[in-house]
Amino acid sequence: MKEFTEIITVKEDDLDDLFHVNNVRYLQWIQDIAKNHWQTEATTEMLDNYIWMVLNHYIEYKGQAFLNDEILLKTYIKKAEGVTSTRIVEIYNNTTDKLLVSCKTNWCLIDKNSKRPIRLTDDLKNLFT
Repeated sequence: MKEFTEIITVKEDDLDDLFHVNNVRYLQWIQDIAKNHWQTEATTEMLDNYIWMVLNHYIEYKGQAFLNDEILLKTYIKKAEGVTSTRIVEIYNNTTDKLLVSCKTNWCLIDKNSKRPIRLTDDLKNLFT
């Protein structure tokens, strides 16, 4: 398991009407860190030939974040087999170390040319595990 992390600061446009981070924004951050992890680790050939498609998200909201909070996003691949991978994303308040959100997402690897699922090669599996 190779962990990938990013730190962001909550901005005003991340907030909802209750002045805490909107649940939809957390989902966007989950998508963003997954994409950034893929683009950081994958080879140019992999990026040219494959794309990931979400099958489902399971999100647990455990706490709230507010304006100017520093947020730590952590992600890793829990399982990769066949045409799918299971990615875990955890979102923490970086100051208090409190877990705010946890998410398990199942992704399907897609061949960019055929637009069809394709099995993960050993090279792809080894990028993240």
